[in-house]
Amino acid sequence: MRDEVDNLVEAWARERDDLDLGPVEVFSRIGRLARHLDLARRDAFTAHGIESWEFDVLAALRRAGAPYELSPGRLLRETLVTSGTMTNRVDRLTARHLVERLPDPRDRRGVLVRLTPEGKAAVDGAFGALLAAEATLIETLPPADQATLASLLRTLLAPFSPPED
Repeated sequence: MRDEVDNLVEAWARERDDLDLGPVEVFSRIGRLARHLDLARRDAFTAHGIESWEFDVLAALRRAGAPYELSPGRLLRETLVTSGTMTNRVDRLTARHLVERLPDPRDRRGVLVRLTPEGKAAVDGAFGALLAAEATLIETLPPADQATLASLLRTLLAPFSPPED
């Protein structure tokens, strides 16, 4: 079985036989798969009336478990965006009635961001659609190979992951 990366690698090998092209074989494929995943994500989210950045915030709240609320600081850590960006995102999600701001009972100066029922419905629908799309993208690999690939990718990604709290 061949793919478009094989042609790319062969061309580079012909032109630069002095280089190890192994990384190109891995990362060119990851990059191309990422583009297909981005398209699948956009379709899944659009079908449920949300954008990718909205999904990231809503999903962080949903994963927190009932009552589906987090402090803004925790949302920052979950979504890896700046404080200013998060403030803007929460403002926009609040205007759409997907989240609400509540006083933090443990800190009189603090707030909590909570998922509304509308936000929960949107993120649940989008996540289900995303999982279906991702299953289609990976269905050519048997389950054992999917597990091996997940493990190998974890090994590659682990050095870039922030330490856990």
